[in-house]
Amino acid sequence: MKITKMSLLFTGLFVSSVACAEYSCQQLELKDCPTTVDKKLPDPHDMLTWTQQQRVIGFRNTFRSYDGSVFHPDKKNILALPKLKNSIKNKDIHYSVDGKNYNLNDYLKNQSVAGLIVLKDGKIAYEYYGQGNNETTLWTSRSVAKSIVATLIGVAIQQGKIKSVDDPIIQYLPDLKGTAWEKVSLKQLLQHTSGVEWNENYKDPNSDFAKMTYCEAANNPDACVYKNVKNLKAKYEPGTVWSYSTGGAYLVGKVLEAATHENIAKYLEDNVWKRVGMEREGVWQSYTRNQVDMGGHGFNATLRDYARFGQFILNEGRVSNGDKMLPDGWTAQATKWNQAKGSVSENYPKGIYGFQWWNSHAKKGSPLSTQNSDETFWGLGIFGQMLAINPKDKIVMMQWSTWETAMPSAELDNEKSLFFNAVTQHLTEQK
Repeated sequence: MKITKMSLLFTGLFVSSVACAEYSCQQLELKDCPTTVDKKLPDPHDMLTWTQQQRVIGFRNTFRSYDGSVFHPDKKNILALPKLKNSIKNKDIHYSVDGKNYNLNDYLKNQSVAGLIVLKDGKIAYEYYGQGNNETTLWTSRSVAKSIVATLIGVAIQQGKIKSVDDPIIQYLPDLKGTAWEKVSLKQLLQHTSGVEWNENYKDPNSDFAKMTYCEAANNPDACVYKNVKNLKAKYEPGTVWSYSTGGAYLVGKVLEAATHENIAKYLEDNVWKRVGMEREGVWQSYTRNQVDMGGHGFNATLRDYARFGQFILNEGRVSNGDKMLPDGWTAQATKWNQAKGSVSENYPKGIYGFQWWNSHAKKGSPLSTQNSDETFWGLGIFGQMLAINPKDKIVMMQWSTWETAMPSAELDNEKSLFFNAVTQHLTEQK
């Protein structure tokens, strides 16, 4: 169903003309402006029902559709990404789905890929831009941002600004006392096992997720979102049931900002973006510019800088000068898949979700269970945004896509893992 101004009126969230404004690089004070300039943007309120072509334009211009906090690189400290000597070619990749054989070009088509990069040992093994995108494009992450925020929680723990993931979130957000969130720990929030009821259905215009998107078009988005999230009801005992929740992820961002006394973009800039050696500016969707950013989505960056972030994770949080920004064992802790009901299934006996990272390693004997796939973890966003990290083989892959639907078919979902396995196999066979 199309989200219209009338539906917003019915929910009491009238969209102001200010909230609907398109932002320019100048208004955002963004110096690294993308070179692809789209004059007409699709209505962000209709994001869930955009056509695929609208999605191409919308996703590379999300930073213009909402106000944003810019995070800056250190131009004197850019992490080089040299080309791998034996780069990936179409003929190098072969995989099969349901008995049908495919290659690299088939994958790009099947997945509606708008950008794809693969790093091996920190070198570019493959880089592709489609649909008019290029090295300067700022593409939105959707929920890959959740994985980034979860990583920043690790940075805050390393710095002593957060004591432990076992801390109750009311320690940082005391006004949640007396609500359904009162007994929820930060770990449960990160694992999406808060037990607080949340409807993430992207096809339901009355879902909690849809209401959140309506709020983001309101005059005071943070107050609107926070009120809705604060008033949610408890459904399960914390820690017992896994249920994916962007509302909970929003609160992860609130905990980070409360603990560090910085908005997400600023904290990312100071502790990761400048120190890792990112190349260009990025934009984080803000509810109040440079004060409050959205913890559940809203990260926008170039393809190469996404890859550099993946490399940062692969390197266990080490930055350009050798400093380690993450606690020892953080990645293992963040990818210890929770055992709550809903996370564990017949296909995924080890669980499917960690600290806002996904497990795509199926049970032994599955075609998805191949070369070191049990070592691989994923940041995933709707419509096909994905960051895959395989620390054992030192491979990072970042993909931008514009799937027809927010959530994939089983075939499309499985294909990403089969493709990554094929890439891994090819790269590890190279001498």
